[in-house]
Amino acid sequence: METQKEAAVSLAKMMSEESAPMRHIDLGSPPPLEPPVAGYRFPGPPPPIYSCTLTPELVAKAREELQEKPEWRLRDVQALRDMVLKEQPNLRTRLDDAFLLRFLRARKFDYDRAMQLLLNYHTSRRAWPEVFQDLKPSTIKHVLDLGFLTVLPHPDPNGRYILCLRPGKWKANDYPFEDNIRAIYLTLEKLIQPEETQVNGIVILADYTGVGLSQASNPGPFLAKKVVSILQDSFPIRIKAVNIINEPRIFKGIFAIMKPFLKEKMAERYVLHGSDLRSLHRNIPRSVLPEEYGGVAGHLDMSAWSKTLLDSEEEFIVEFCQPDPLEGLVLPDSMLLEGQQPSGAAQDDDTFRGLRSQLYYCY
Repeated sequence: METQKEAAVSLAKMMSEESAPMRHIDLGSPPPLEPPVAGYRFPGPPPPIYSCTLTPELVAKAREELQEKPEWRLRDVQALRDMVLKEQPNLRTRLDDAFLLRFLRARKFDYDRAMQLLLNYHTSRRAWPEVFQDLKPSTIKHVLDLGFLTVLPHPDPNGRYILCLRPGKWKANDYPFEDNIRAIYLTLEKLIQPEETQVNGIVILADYTGVGLSQASNPGPFLAKKVVSILQDSFPIRIKAVNIINEPRIFKGIFAIMKPFLKEKMAERYVLHGSDLRSLHRNIPRSVLPEEYGGVAGHLDMSAWSKTLLDSEEEFIVEFCQPDPLEGLVLPDSMLLEGQQPSGAAQDDDTFRGLRSQLYYCY
């Protein structure tokens, strides 16, 4: 009997030791509901309490290019927070460290300019309700499904994510042009979350294949000016280069609409490559480009970024589907963006009629 008892204990112990790892696997690594996206690991949202995630190399880069001193970082954030509370006490805005750092980095830790950018950021929402009302990924799924934009899986050697736009995928009778702007804005909001992007900036790759007169003339100077105003003056992101590829002759007319609203520094960052892939590769290496653009990073995949955005639905609801942060706030005329002055639309429409002939000529 003793031998049988010892054998039973030994068997139970052996079963316990063998089953423990199986329980660990079942609980810790459940089988995925769908295949993971290979090579696509966009960073998640920052933690609620700020903790610097920059590598030593990026800390040095931020110090050199953005005048960011790690030992003074939180002091600078507090200074901007105090400015908001003192000068705009009724402004309903986030005041956490991670959020305010975006604006300080975008304006190289100049408090006044960072404060102006923060106010512009909120003012733009009031200026363009068609874009910012009920702004969440599910409302622009049709734009994502059409393949209008994506973010390439891998950043370039300078650590910059590449926003790929394909305007030719959109037709004027598909949906309002503003839906494209909604998709771009949500993408920028997601891109700016990682501190790496705040320091490195982003690169835009715009493929104009299939763009004709209908796409070129639909936005017009009025909307173009509002888009440029948001990207240049109302969003805390550094756009380091805009690469245009496969642009048709009509692009001269498109750029003529945009250029008057671009700052000289931004206009100089536009590079037109035509159909010359070798020219593109001198600016964006083949290692991070999809095969469609002569790269070696596989086929262009639109689904990965679409899933990234759609999986962020709840955080965007918290961020954007709230009462107007400027409600009850009186802003001077100098603070108002274009679009808040109804008379401006008529003036821009007149400008557009003057440029339409140029579009036809280029086309």
